[in-house]
Amino acid sequence: MTDTLLAVVQLLAEDPPKNTGPEFGKASPLGLLVVVLLMIGTFLLVWSMNRQLKKLPESFDETHPEPDQAADDGTVGDDERDG
Repeated sequence: MTDTLLAVVQLLAEDPPKNTGPEFGKASPLGLLVVVLLMIGTFLLVWSMNRQLKKLPESFDETHPEPDQAADDGTVGDDERDG
């Protein structure tokens, strides 16, 4: 494992970097455009989520907490069938 790692490091160290001109490492205006578009998209997603969250009720508790018969039907006796 270490022999392979040493061989790779030696191969990489032999060749000098090819991109060493005066413009190497500088960002292009396209990069700025991408960052600005991502920031605008994030802002719009947060804004939309806040609008959706405002539509939710304060609490999901029912005013009359009575058992829902439609949800309870079929749940009684399921443990007896599995056993």
